[in-house]
Order: sequence, then structure tokens, then C-alpha cells
Amino acid sequence: MLRPILLLLLAAATLTAQETLIRETFDPKTDTHVEVVALFTSPAPGGYLPVRVKIANNLNSQRSIRLAFEARGSYYNPGLNTRSSFDFTAAAGKTVTRDIFVPTAPSVGPASTCSISTTLSGSLGTAFNTIESGLGSNQPAVLLSEALFTPNASILDSHTSGHFSHSYRGTSDFAGKFDPTQIPDDWRAYAAYDSLLMTDADWANVPAGARNAILSWVRLGGQLAIFSQTGATQQSLGLPTDPSFGQITIAPINFSNTLDPAKTLDLVTNRKTDPRQQSLRSDFDGMWPLQNTFGTRSFQYGLFILVLIAFGILVGPVNLFVFAKSGRRHRLFITTPLISLGASLVLVGLIILQDGIGGSGARTVLMEVRPDGGQNAAFVHQEQFCRTGVLTGTRFTINTPCVINPVPINQSRWARLTNRHDAAGNFVLQPDGGKLSGSGDWFQSRSEHGHFLTAVVPTRGRIEPTSNPGTLISTFEFPLEAFYHLDSAGQWHSAKNIQPGKPFTLTPIDRKTAEAAIKSTAFELSQRLRIQFAQVNQRPGHYFAITTQAPAIETLPGIRWKTTNTLITGPVM
Repeated sequence: MLRPILLLLLAAATLTAQETLIRETFDPKTDTHVEVVALFTSPAPGGYLPVRVKIANNLNSQRSIRLAFEARGSYYNPGLNTRSSFDFTAAAGKTVTRDIFVPTAPSVGPASTCSISTTLSGSLGTAFNTIESGLGSNQPAVLLSEALFTPNASILDSHTSGHFSHSYRGTSDFAGKFDPTQIPDDWRAYAAYDSLLMTDADWANVPAGARNAILSWVRLGGQLAIFSQTGATQQSLGLPTDPSFGQITIAPINFSNTLDPAKTLDLVTNRKTDPRQQSLRSDFDGMWPLQNTFGTRSFQYGLFILVLIAFGILVGPVNLFVFAKSGRRHRLFITTPLISLGASLVLVGLIILQDGIGGSGARTVLMEVRPDGGQNAAFVHQEQFCRTGVLTGTRFTINTPCVINPVPINQSRWARLTNRHDAAGNFVLQPDGGKLSGSGDWFQSRSEHGHFLTAVVPTRGRIEPTSNPGTLISTFEFPLEAFYHLDSAGQWHSAKNIQPGKPFTLTPIDRKTAEAAIKSTAFELSQRLRIQFAQVNQRPGHYFAITTQAPAIETLPGIRWKTTNTLITGPVM
């Protein structure tokens, strides 16, 4: 009798670490049902919410459903939303389980919330539900494992409420929760979060695929904190000592798994960079070097005023006294539409002549390349600014698994997303395996847009020594205009014009020269990436290189990218 009770309690504990969005029973006799579960209980803006969908079709015919999601951002900007939908089919007598990523809304305005509504339709019934979380404007998005959440959530929430500026809900929860045995094996699931906290026992229960995903997220800038009752170390837990742009912390904890609220809050807040949602909201508004160096565009009022004056003269007195004189007034039914059509064509021609077709822009990429440990991956952050003319289409497909965010930029007559209270935008984002399709207001005609993209891509590129001492070789498929290396003894070296596959020799330089190069190289980056890139000055055995010929993540095909400046860092193998 005791064993069934324990199993029941275990199952109940597992369910509490997730959030059931929909549980619709279509046929109670056969237990045919649809279950939609959020694997994290608190969605965060500017990323994805991992959702598990289960369809138990115990009927004699095939059934199909559609799940439509609408994510809204802060109450301060109710006009912003991100939409997505997913279709599923379950054959007769089959149970289908799928994991999907639901895009969340961008972070805009002084306080953030993340609200996601879920609508079920199809041949297994209809249902609707909403999940919501709130963050203060400067609050990191945190996830706690169930083992830490249960004994600590209440006191951490109380401590958080007195520390951060509140969301519009009036309170800010410290963290959402998760079940370590049920978390996703894709880094994109964690991209919207700043910190992940768990015990060493939790880490032991994390599946291997999910471990790799979490470590990829760490290298992109995430914080993994593991609390141990047994004095575990990074080495004993199989964790890297070099977490790239992220942070790995091992801390002691008592046998009741209770946390010190002040120290825990300091752990997730006292970091070199601002919380991710705060950076996305504020780093590109007014002081973004990429937008500022791209320049501004004025509006040519004069030509359009002349066209309107000419139109008024033609459609008025000329039309009335020349084209349709007295006794021929019936011609007005022909001449007036023709004049209006001609004026419209002239205006369209002027717009195309002034703004052009498509658009132009500039991109800056910060890339950490890790060939060590069998990773062979590049951890990519891409910032891009573009100014569009007349667009013939706004749909685009990104063939690289990534996270893309529209960012609020400096206010102008061309800017479509800003931090103003009346900012609006309908962003359609459709993940499909490794691809991502977008439409809606990501790109609009005659507009200025800013985007921030994050990706992990496979690469065989690396910098490695040759058989000749003092020389290195690049296996990247593109040349490097400049190269700087900090050796294990703390000495800086440099080289210029490095070609793929050709050995090159390093020249020693002083630290001031290297620091000046770091500062000038990081000029076009936003504040968050600038801080991350500056860490290269404290990473012996690593390098940074500059190139304008590396490929970037492509979005809308009609945009002509004038410049793509790529900064590459990583260890010399």
C-alpha cells in the first residue's frame, strides 16, 4: 500500500514543476484527450516558452488539432504581440507527444510582463487558457528547480518585492520552476532567461542532451548556479572551467535545501551585464552606435508639396475650364479619375526614386568559436540595423536555429518600434524544426528597424599552431583583417591580413596597444556585447580577430547589407 502512495506523491510533485495550459478530455470513455503543458512555469520576454503537447487518440479515426498562441508584452505597450500556431495529427489508436517552442513578446516599456494565451481548436474539442508572469524593469529572469523552489519560493518572492521596481501586476516573483528530468535539450528554450539554479542532485538527473543545451546557453551569456550539499566542484560535475561569456557558480547548501535570500538575490543580480530583458529594451534606444554610424535620413517635403500643388491646379481650374469646359462637363467623370491616377503614379514614382526598392543596413557580429571539447560550434550574437524603402514582400525564413528579437530604437519619423507608450507591432514568428519563418511587422516599407539575433552554429573553423614554433594557421573559410592573441604568459601578439590555410607569424605588442584595439573594435557593439567582448583582455590563451567577410545570419532577402563586421574570439587550439 505504501508503494502506490509514494508513486502518487512523486507524480504530483512532478506535475507541480510544470504549468498545465490545457487539459481537454474529448471522450471520457476512451480517455481521448489533449494535454498542453508549459515546461517552465514563468514565461520570459524576448525568447521562447518550451511547451509539451500530448494527444492521446484512443478513437477509431484520425484526429487533428491546432494550437494558436498569442504572446503579449507589457501592460504599458498593449499594442505589441507575437503570434504563432502549430498543427498536430494523431492516427487512430495512437498517442503523439511533441515539444514545441512558443515565441514570447519583445520587451518594451518600463516594466515587463509576459502573457501567453493558448487556443485549442480542431476535431478534439476547443479550449482556451492564459499563462502570465511579471518582471520588474531591472529584474533578471530566473528559473529554480523544484527542489529549490518548494522550500524557498515564498521568502525569495518577499525579498524580491522590496528590491526591484515592480511590474504592473504590483509584485514580481523571484523565479519560475522546472523539473530537471523534463527540461528541453535545445538551448533556445533557455535563451530568454538570465539564471538557472539547481542542486547537484538535480544536475545529475538532467539528461545528457539537456546538459549540452544548458552549457551552450551558458556560453552565450547565461548563468548556471549549482548548490551542493557534498562539496562538489566544477570538475566533479563535468562542467567547463571556461564558460565563455557566461558564468558557472558552485555554492554550498544545507541538507534542507534552504537558500539565504539576500545572497541568492545578489548572486543573480551582481553580474557585469544588465538582465537580458533590460538590455534588449534599453541598449538600442538612443545610444546604439550601429544606428548612429549608419546616419539619418531626411524627408524631402519639397517635391511632394510641388506634386500636390500641381495636382490641385490640374484637378481644379485646369480640369474645369480646359479639359471639361462648359457644355462638356460630363468629361469630369473621365478626366478627374485620370488626373488622380496620374498624380498617384507620380507620388509612387517619387517614393521609389527617393527610397528605392528593398533596403540597406549594417550588421555587427560577436562570435565565440569553441573547437575544444568536441564542441566545434560558434556562439553567435548578431546586431543589425536597417532602413527600408519600398518592400515587395515582408516574409522571411531563417535557416539557422536562432532567437530573433525586434529591439526598440531611437525615435524618428522612420522608427517603427520605440520605447514610447504607444508602440505597436504584430510579429508573426513560426518555428519549424531548425528553421524560423517570420512575417508581420518585422520589416515594413519606408521604416527603420533594429534586430538582435542569437544562434549556435556548427563550424570547423579554428586557430591552431603549426609544426613551426611561433606560427599559427587559420582554418576559417574567410580572411581575417586583424588578429590579436593573449598567450598564457600574459603577452599580447598581433598579425594582419591572415589568409585561410596559410601560416602566419605573430608580432609581440604591448598591453596598451591591445587594449586600444579592443576598445576600438567593440565600438559598434551595444553595451551588453561590449562588456562581454571586453573579457578577452582577461583570458590567456584566447584571441580575437576582425573580419568583414564572414557570413552572417540572413533574414529578409531584399535588404542590402552595406557592412558586416564580425568579431571572433576563442581559444587557440
